[in-house]
Amino acid sequence: MTLKIDVDTYRGTREGVPNLVRMLQAHQAHATFLFSLGPDHTGWALRRALRPGFFSKVSRTSVVEHYGLKTLMYGTLLPGPDIGKLCAAELRAVRDAGFECGIHTWDHVLWQDNVAKRHAAWTVAMMRKAGARYATVFGAPAHTHGAAGWQMNGAAFIEHDTARYRYASDSRCVLNENGTLANPADGPHRLSVDGKVLACIQLPTTLPTLDELLGCEIDGTVITTANIADFLLKLTAGATRDHVYTLHAELEGQKLAPIFEQLLAGWRAQGYQLASMADHYGQIKDDVLPVCPMTWGELPGRSGQLMVQGAAR
Repeated sequence: MTLKIDVDTYRGTREGVPNLVRMLQAHQAHATFLFSLGPDHTGWALRRALRPGFFSKVSRTSVVEHYGLKTLMYGTLLPGPDIGKLCAAELRAVRDAGFECGIHTWDHVLWQDNVAKRHAAWTVAMMRKAGARYATVFGAPAHTHGAAGWQMNGAAFIEHDTARYRYASDSRCVLNENGTLANPADGPHRLSVDGKVLACIQLPTTLPTLDELLGCEIDGTVITTANIADFLLKLTAGATRDHVYTLHAELEGQKLAPIFEQLLAGWRAQGYQLASMADHYGQIKDDVLPVCPMTWGELPGRSGQLMVQGAAR
């Protein structure tokens, strides 16, 4: 079970990340932390209110409760705090605790809301800005990436090869309405962009996230904080394949931490090794992997389009 942790906000970095480090250490679990390294402009995300499905998700997951009112004002009524500058010590503490670190983005909302329609120069500049900040904070270049909101474009994927990333996790496997994999064979693959097969291996997220499940009715049962851990553990029962689970410092690292504790214990009981992206890559790097085109799609419980694993060619 590969644990991929997206850190979107200043609050998540300051509060959620240390909580997750403690939980992971208690369970002797590995994980990969992917950091937002520039300003926190979470308040800009309110512009998504016009998107279909946005209000239903907000009502189901209680954005104010999990992110905090102050965070939702960053970039609007309050200036966005610069996470990489203000939290450099907290970021290095994660590395020093033995966890893999990588890049999520420079500005989470700016990337998520714009990269799909931006040109190559904007995209590469944004990625290299994040790369430069990462190197300043950690004293070494980043070696992996996980896209904010699973939003990318062709230039962004090509930049992974330029940066010599061996692996990244920027996309999702397509899921059925009940959270199961639409194609059980989906998983690690290489991408074909503009007719070129890229070297960087994609490790797509294979499971639904907490915010996609909470409040949804699946097979006649409403998913709540009381039963969501059991629901996810049923999806992974049998330990017949590797999975990538994406969690968020703002959710599992804060109010939903008890659910993550249940998942960690449950996955251990199911026989999974709790691993980082680097661990996962080490297991599959010499395999002959399918080559898939860059593909957009939708997932149950999430509004808008995002990167999904396409059909192998």
